[in-house]
Amino acid sequence: MVRRPTAAIYSIQMKNIRVGIAGVGFIGPAHIEALRRLPGIEVVSISHHSAEAVKGKAEALGVAKYYSDYVEQIENDQLDCIHICTPNFVHYDMAKQALLAGIHVVCEKPLATTIEQAEELVAIAQDKNLVNAVHFNIRYYPIVRQMKRMRETGEVGEIYSIMGSYLQDWLYYETDYNWRLESDKSGESRAIADIGSHLIDSIEYVSGLSITAVFADFNTVHKTRKKPLKPIETFSGKQLQPEDYAEVPIDTEDYATVLLRFDNGNKGVVTVSQVAAGRKNQLKLEIAGAHKNLHWNSESPNELWVGHRDEANQILLRDPSLFDEEAASIISFPGGHNEGFPDTSKQLFKEVYAAILKVQQPAVPLFPSFRDGLRELILCECILESHRTERWVVV
Repeated sequence: MVRRPTAAIYSIQMKNIRVGIAGVGFIGPAHIEALRRLPGIEVVSISHHSAEAVKGKAEALGVAKYYSDYVEQIENDQLDCIHICTPNFVHYDMAKQALLAGIHVVCEKPLATTIEQAEELVAIAQDKNLVNAVHFNIRYYPIVRQMKRMRETGEVGEIYSIMGSYLQDWLYYETDYNWRLESDKSGESRAIADIGSHLIDSIEYVSGLSITAVFADFNTVHKTRKKPLKPIETFSGKQLQPEDYAEVPIDTEDYATVLLRFDNGNKGVVTVSQVAAGRKNQLKLEIAGAHKNLHWNSESPNELWVGHRDEANQILLRDPSLFDEEAASIISFPGGHNEGFPDTSKQLFKEVYAAILKVQQPAVPLFPSFRDGLRELILCECILESHRTERWVVV
């Protein structure tokens, strides 16, 4: 009998990063899915205010522990990091308690509901040297990072103007309802704060320009809506019967247009709407430069249109072999293997958790930090003031 040589057995001793998720509506499970695609990260628990709902969510998501009180989650689970995916009005308290407990924080936007709260969170995170991030995931479409690099290398030239829009239809009908419609939970602004914040963050990120003044005009298309008498998930599209709802007044905007002035002296404009039929989740951004124009549409996320005056226009496809090195670093697959929305969170978290492994917030992080969250709150407050006063407001 011929004996086979004994195969060597190798193993790597690894300590998983322990992560908790607070909030399990639409975006919480998206965070969980993205985190599970990264090595060395363990989602140990979830929390949700409804004890009945959270048990079912934990079973569906395959998470062993669950809480109806996020304070218990923070105190009991020896977490390294917590992801805050709850309604806006509890972001501040959750983030503060986690930071004071020495836990790194990834927070959905907005970081808080007031500028003062956000300033406090920035200060606490800095004082405790904890990694802090806001989930501005649009930055992590590879095309968006490539646009930024084309601007930084001088390929675009001086920016003449910027035009952007973010359109959705999930609140198209008066029977469409969600907690974001209630200003005591979401804040005074809805369309601008909810989706406009992503667009405006992307504009400053890609262009490198700072917005210096704004002029805003809002419209609430549905002055009243039919609130369900039982919870309905975001984007579910469920149609209600008359006995299933109560009619309530709406004091947040369905639509907004904002004129922008930039620190290079040039201008821009953005439009956001959550009542645009057929637009499921479309962010469009056009940068007009001295050398060329760049245009990107999030519903065709792997294509960049490049416009020229004196030669044929181009379509640049997402391909790491054709991209700037920094942009290629957030691409996981070869050209032709499309990547989209779920991949943006994975790439953002990859950079965040690289910092967590070093137990230090980078001096200038590539990922959006609490300071970026504070910046968006300042801009949103100026936009609200402009709408209320019907005048230009300096940022």
